[in-house]
Amino acid sequence: MTTTYSRDERASQARAAEAQLAADGIDGVVFGWVDNAGLTRVKSVPLAQLEHAAEHGVGALPCFDVSLVDDSFTTTAASTGPMGDLRLVPDLDRLTPLAAQPGWAWAPADRYTQDGTPHPGCQRGFARRATEAVERRGLSVRAGIEIEWVVADAAGTAAASGPGFGMTRFIEHTDYLREVLRALAAQGLTVLQLHPEYAAGQFEVSVAAEAPVEAADTTMLVRHTIRAVSARHGLRVSYAPVFTEGAIGNGGHLHLSLWRQGRNLASGGPGRHGVHPDAEQFLAGVLTELPALLALGAPGVASYLRLVPSRFAGAYRCWGLENREAALRLITGSTAGQANAEFKCFDAAANPYLAIGGVLAAGLAGLDAGMPLPPETRNDPAALGSAERLPASLSEATDAFEKSALLRQALGLELYEAVLAVRRAEAELFAGQTDADVIEAVRWRY
Repeated sequence: MTTTYSRDERASQARAAEAQLAADGIDGVVFGWVDNAGLTRVKSVPLAQLEHAAEHGVGALPCFDVSLVDDSFTTTAASTGPMGDLRLVPDLDRLTPLAAQPGWAWAPADRYTQDGTPHPGCQRGFARRATEAVERRGLSVRAGIEIEWVVADAAGTAAASGPGFGMTRFIEHTDYLREVLRALAAQGLTVLQLHPEYAAGQFEVSVAAEAPVEAADTTMLVRHTIRAVSARHGLRVSYAPVFTEGAIGNGGHLHLSLWRQGRNLASGGPGRHGVHPDAEQFLAGVLTELPALLALGAPGVASYLRLVPSRFAGAYRCWGLENREAALRLITGSTAGQANAEFKCFDAAANPYLAIGGVLAAGLAGLDAGMPLPPETRNDPAALGSAERLPASLSEATDAFEKSALLRQALGLELYEAVLAVRRAEAELFAGQTDADVIEAVRWRY
């Protein structure tokens, strides 16, 4: 769990870090956060300014709370346009020298108001609050997000041939993939799997599960690292939900397990497939709220070009053991510690802090209400004809989000209204455009 420090404590941390970073040849530090459209935003300081930045933060425009995927802006009642300022404060517990960007280090950042109080629109702060709510119930969560991406050449064409999961593609990019492994390991990350995925030019990497906020931080660090390694190999990277019209897209599948006193509640329990009743109720809460949660986990118009049946995207509101067409896939794992639930309907455009925080809030609501899981879906839900289809457009998901009192309360009014405004504005931004136009517009934004 991330720790909140006072200004003096942050300054002391920074002084200690500066000496080590200087010895490692670091010249500057990048601070990153993710906006409500799912875009990563950054500021950086020279190493000599790290202590001041840690103590006082660096300026961050409030208008990015309502920024869209094309860098235009919408408004809310709380938005101030060009007026005002926030402070971007790095979390030095996650300060990491970047293996593929010599001379630079990175840290995720929290956003504060000018008077030093947490900014109510801070997405990372929301994920932290949701995690604390889980912990107050004597529980903990382990989470991880699969990273899928497409590599392309300078002209923007997918730069790998051969079949999905095929050795041909692996051989074509063997040096590149080895450098990805080395860079991630050098940054202290444990890689579990790396393989060619199904779509042309697509790869996937999975790293070890962590506490929720840390898992979201790691998701951003992994994406930055892959992009930097790719640039060194003359490759472009896209995490967009869909790279090529009609093809399998880039998922951002969230894996999650609920724990109590060192025991994984997804395994060895008296419920279905060994799932403890508390974990069943938690998952039932998420499944109940899933249409609204799509506004957090599938946040763009392009997300719904990926979220279609028969593409392993989880387009149906159902669950099943190892069912890759269900939105909620239960995974038993080879050991008790590996059992988890996978939410397949989320994609790589999602702000991971919003997605994780929203799932935790919905899960706790299910646990508190003692919600039962519905009957298991044991076949392809598209073939059954009885499973409920999840929203098929951003507008439909946003309608569900707008009606969700649970997410409004969990996010807080200011963050909730900012997310709602961004989703409505992006639906309007792309209204009337063809699928090809939408894909082209966002392909290199993520």
